[in-house]
Amino acid sequence: MTQNIIYTLIGLFLITAFTNILATLKSILLAKKIMNPVYFLVFADAIIFATVVGKVANSEGIQFAVAYALGKTLGVLIGGKIEDRLALGILEVDIFLNNKNKMVEIAEKLREEGYTVNNYLARGNHGQRRYKVEVLIRRKEFKVLESIMEACGVTDPTLVIKNLNKVEGKITTTRVTTV
Repeated sequence: MTQNIIYTLIGLFLITAFTNILATLKSILLAKKIMNPVYFLVFADAIIFATVVGKVANSEGIQFAVAYALGKTLGVLIGGKIEDRLALGILEVDIFLNNKNKMVEIAEKLREEGYTVNNYLARGNHGQRRYKVEVLIRRKEFKVLESIMEACGVTDPTLVIKNLNKVEGKITTTRVTTV
């Protein structure tokens, strides 16, 4: 294998990884209905994809297909890490507890942080009393909720976590107090 082919394979690998990062971000933004950046991402991805596929299709040897496949794999991995870092979106988190005092403590601490919180008396399995705390929170602030539960001595609670596309009205989904 010549030095030129090795550089081409490395370039193909890196470019394919980059385009797959773009594709992953595009999918995330589409799912969250954030449309403006999607148009640019689709355009850039299409141009790069056409160029790369032409190179792979016209090449001899399996090494180009392998470099392409490995690049796509790395792109998905990096795209997932970026998505975790961005943590776009809003969550509705329902916390179910057996202890009324813990429920009140968690709800009040969340309110002190500035979140909109609802709490209810619920009936669990076999009609047993349970207490529910319902909070809307940005995905990137989920760790705040976990730290509040930990500070209140609540470990391993029953959680129901739902992704929301949109919230309207007088509901606070982000922290008001500063760290």
